[in-house]
Amino acid sequence: MTVTVGHDSKKTRKTLTAGGQSVAYYSIPAAEAAGLGQFANLPASLKVVLENMLRFEDGKTVTVEDIKAFSDWGKMGGKNPIEIAYRPARVLMQDFTGVPAVVDLAAMRDGILGLGGDAQKINPLNPVDLVIDHSVMIDEFGTPRAFQANVDREYERNMERYVFLKWGQKAFNNFRVVPPGTGICHQVNLEYLAQTVWTDTDQNGEMVAYPDTLVGTDSHTTMVNGLAVLGWGVGGIEAEAAMLGQPVSMLIPEVVGFKLTGKMVEGTTATDLVLKVVQMLRKHGVVNKFVEFYGEGLDHLPLADRATIANMAPEYGATCGFFPIDNETLRYLRNTGRDEGRIALVEAYAKENGMWRGADYSPVYTSTLELDMGTIVPAISGPKRPQDYLPLTDAARTFYKVVADYRGIDVSSPAQEMAGEGGGVVAAPVDARKTAKVEGTDYTIRDGSVVIAAITSCTNTSNPYVMIGAGLVARKARALGLTRKPWVKTSLAPGSQVVGEYLEAAGLQEDLDAVGFNLVGYGCTTCIGNSGPLGDPAISKAINENDLVAAAVLSGNRNFEGRISPDVRANFLASPPLVVAYALAGDMNINITKDPIGQTPDGKDVFLKDIWPTNKEIADLVHATVTREAFQTKYADVFKGDKMWQAVEVTDSETYDWPATSTYIQNPPYFRGMSKTPGVISDIKDARVLALLGDMITTDHISPAGSFKEKTPAGQYLVERQVPVREFNSYGSRRGNHEVMMRGTFANIRIKNEMLDGVEGGYTLGPDGKQTSIFDASMAYQEAGTPLVIFGGMEYGAGSSRDWAAKGTALLGVKAVIAESFERIHRSNLVGMGVIPFEFTNGDTRKSLGLKGDETVSIAGLAGDLKPLSLVPCTITYGDGSVKVIQIKCRIDTAIEIEYVENGGVLHYVLRNLAAS
Repeated sequence: MTVTVGHDSKKTRKTLTAGGQSVAYYSIPAAEAAGLGQFANLPASLKVVLENMLRFEDGKTVTVEDIKAFSDWGKMGGKNPIEIAYRPARVLMQDFTGVPAVVDLAAMRDGILGLGGDAQKINPLNPVDLVIDHSVMIDEFGTPRAFQANVDREYERNMERYVFLKWGQKAFNNFRVVPPGTGICHQVNLEYLAQTVWTDTDQNGEMVAYPDTLVGTDSHTTMVNGLAVLGWGVGGIEAEAAMLGQPVSMLIPEVVGFKLTGKMVEGTTATDLVLKVVQMLRKHGVVNKFVEFYGEGLDHLPLADRATIANMAPEYGATCGFFPIDNETLRYLRNTGRDEGRIALVEAYAKENGMWRGADYSPVYTSTLELDMGTIVPAISGPKRPQDYLPLTDAARTFYKVVADYRGIDVSSPAQEMAGEGGGVVAAPVDARKTAKVEGTDYTIRDGSVVIAAITSCTNTSNPYVMIGAGLVARKARALGLTRKPWVKTSLAPGSQVVGEYLEAAGLQEDLDAVGFNLVGYGCTTCIGNSGPLGDPAISKAINENDLVAAAVLSGNRNFEGRISPDVRANFLASPPLVVAYALAGDMNINITKDPIGQTPDGKDVFLKDIWPTNKEIADLVHATVTREAFQTKYADVFKGDKMWQAVEVTDSETYDWPATSTYIQNPPYFRGMSKTPGVISDIKDARVLALLGDMITTDHISPAGSFKEKTPAGQYLVERQVPVREFNSYGSRRGNHEVMMRGTFANIRIKNEMLDGVEGGYTLGPDGKQTSIFDASMAYQEAGTPLVIFGGMEYGAGSSRDWAAKGTALLGVKAVIAESFERIHRSNLVGMGVIPFEFTNGDTRKSLGLKGDETVSIAGLAGDLKPLSLVPCTITYGDGSVKVIQIKCRIDTAIEIEYVENGGVLHYVLRNLAAS
């Protein structure tokens, strides 16, 4: 692959020799010497973006003024929101978001032929890696054959998708696929793909070194920030544009400095630390901002812990959570098997270009926070948001309040509050908790019974310290005769095969097996809703017939409503050792820090302290078993795959032969009948309200990833095509079929449309005023030619980067989303699909305006010369005929985004330009 740079300036282009090689690079100190500004005090994360400007400066897309703006950023106290065109080095995808991205590329090849262009122009210009990690579901658990059984079912369910991806690997340049069963994309990226400093040849054939950067079609792409690689999640739409050479349009961000001091104390984990960090940064407010970690505390923070914190950047709302290059970066690169020449280059480049964190590292930040890691205590987070931080000592009492609130019982008095502590010191006058006998068993479950305990997600399984810690908890519990409670579905799904290697080498997998944590797969599993059915259908029946508030405990990064399992209402994020402990206890109602979590066979109480390992025990095993050789061995044939992957046969063809009967892969409608010229942005007239939604509506609410039932619009679509319920798979796996996905938009089982009273699920009022599904209402409105709008609250579109939350919104005929605020990725995705985001102004909200959903909405000021971030009038005509005009802010943020909307979306914009070139 050749990297094309915008200029060959003798002033900033220098030569560096390191690791036995000489490379060209673009020097930030040289830019200072050339009079382009003062850059020495910039944060390392922003210097990465500045280097990108130096390398691609061409006087057009990137100008000298763009470079000087970074100097002004420092002078203006860390603020200078100038629009820039940023070009990441590569793209990372997983299969849930990757399949629709490749579907779009295949459809664009058809589309460019329709415009009279060349299909070969639709090819990634930057390297793209797609890791298949989102498809394995936990159908079998707790047995030695669980892993193979789940892999077999994965291929059985997903063969159509895998054939399509393998076709894409052959048909497109610069596109590689990491096969199923290898690991999770972010962990594979951290452990193998990422290089911290990238090298490639330019158009003159000279080797150039530059910071490793990327965008990914998954919000947790930020995990690699822990390795000083600047990357963040974007929607598949934006990633496809980046693949095809389109720069990422962005504003120079503010950078929040997070100073870490002290060191972690005995009995605490990286998970405990990151949950506190999430809480602090959410409170501070970091949406659309970079967060950079600094301070002497980093000297005591292993890179695995840094990666855990970086992984959770979407949970604290930041664009990225960056750690500069230092000695720990080099140690990790070496330990994970990177080439010694590369490691030498990373060190030399970082020091030459001012990106090294030494003792004197003290850049300018927009704002700062500080945390002494010595104050961290064991914690979990829940029941439905990552920022709902709970010290472990408060977990039982808080859960009791959750149940009481769900039951509508007031527990404000001290006596009733005490009842939730687990000790039962004072009995509550009215106990909110329900119980239910599980049919065919000798046990009873209740509100708070833990029915899922999952060691899952790259967030924590990438960290040997917490994984070894979990194994040691299992070992000590096994020695005392403890095992999981019979109603708990347990699973172990590491993010890479290296984890399996060192757990075996430490002898801990046998202990994990003994308490129920058998290997179920190498993939995301429970973290993305692929938890599968509960262990016994009778447990699910008892929960649903008695309306119990069942709980899940998982070592993941997301615990949004309806995400983990349809049988679970309360989801808690926890460290892997705590996941094991909660599986043994089986109940959120006990104070796990004080109450017994089980009994030995002779009836002796066992407490958490009896099975919790020391930091030294953990560190000793990590140092003995997590070796450079293990990484080199497991990643030697990372693209080869197992025999099943090798047996997948595909044809050689420039365009895809869309199978008419496929319920997984269909040619999307975006580019059909497309003209060679763009359209114009029009005012929105007499739109109706499709949904009236509250705060923190996540992309899981808008476009769920998990399972769905027969009676849903998506289920009915499949039933009509003779697909049995057992083969429904999940929304995530069906993202290559727009017919399924538009039926699943706003179909989360926990979403609440405020147009309806107390109704959960994807329902609204149709044109006739009667309750119906959102999909059916949308189709009726579209048939009548009626545009639609959505109203929302704060942080609309939080969570995953899934492009289908925007694609589905567009296909339902929604022209505008009006909310109090938007999360970064979803706002960008809406614009990328031609849907205009608007924000309330002057303190207006859906509540202050008294919206009921029967209003008619018109938005003027869009036609003609619309400017980014314009204030425009919105006329609301209420059901009783009264009228109110408010001002709303158009969140088309940049000039290029206006062109995207004029074209009908960013891919239409790119396609027209490629066809015309």
